[in-house]
Amino acid sequence: MTQTVNELWDPTLDDDRLRADPEADELLTGAVDLHTHPGPSPFPRRMSIMDAAADAASLGFRALVAKSHHHSMQTDILALEQAGLQDIPVKVYGGVALNHTVGGLNPYAVELALRMGGKVVWFPTIASRAHLEFHAHNHSGFPIAGVPLRENEPISVLDATGRLNAATRDILDVIAAESGILNCGHLPAAEIDVLIPGALEAGVTRIVISHPDFVLGASPSLIGDWCRKGAFVEHCLAMLVGREPKDRPFDRIADFYRAAGPGRTILSSDLGQKGNPLPVTAYRRMVRVLLDEGVAPADIKSMTGGNAAGLLSI
Repeated sequence: MTQTVNELWDPTLDDDRLRADPEADELLTGAVDLHTHPGPSPFPRRMSIMDAAADAASLGFRALVAKSHHHSMQTDILALEQAGLQDIPVKVYGGVALNHTVGGLNPYAVELALRMGGKVVWFPTIASRAHLEFHAHNHSGFPIAGVPLRENEPISVLDATGRLNAATRDILDVIAAESGILNCGHLPAAEIDVLIPGALEAGVTRIVISHPDFVLGASPSLIGDWCRKGAFVEHCLAMLVGREPKDRPFDRIADFYRAAGPGRTILSSDLGQKGNPLPVTAYRRMVRVLLDEGVAPADIKSMTGGNAAGLLSI
């Protein structure tokens, strides 16, 4: 059952949702969140897919993508369309993250997700070597599964010679044929640097790199290089204006912003976890930050909706 927007709000996390900011709200009309984390999930979630859509609709969002690290949400979305999701004026898309619970680098899972209407293929996230090594040495507040799951082993897109392995090449061919969006997941920058040229050679035209300074270890200059080749960089609001907002959130992404430019930059929430603000709350906060930093409204519209809408072909 879908909660009402007021039932979703938490005064300790979303207190500023009741603060009037018509300038920011106007810029979010038509926004697209390319990276939300609703339930169901082994990780504790604050909202369902229906809740996420309803809250996004409350501010005039156009679309969102529901992501799970563990399974393809595309079948969940299709089932919910018959239970009222189609009546919410926000288009919801899914995809598949290539972790162990879907068979890892599994072209069959990719083909099924995309041909069932999914849009995004995330290369390994919680199973990437960079993710596992980072979380072995850092406490980042990343969710812990609420159901027992076996330990991850790292998944690489490279073979012993440092080239893309056969499964990755097969997946790239499927993404290209289905006009899907390739998200580089949590792969280390060195693997992404091999993956992107291989993807372009395979005919993939929609490539996204998420939170370059978290886990990935990608520098602004490297992001600039990848974006000049046709990729987009996605900055996640969970790390900028989430549960513990930074004093100057724009400063964290400023060098990446200058390297990529607003035409190759996407702002996504990466939110939906318990204990974090709602996605729309974070968007309102970040748009206000950008306006106060003097970023042009047209550039804000591109980063909050236009660029992602182009990737989704909507």
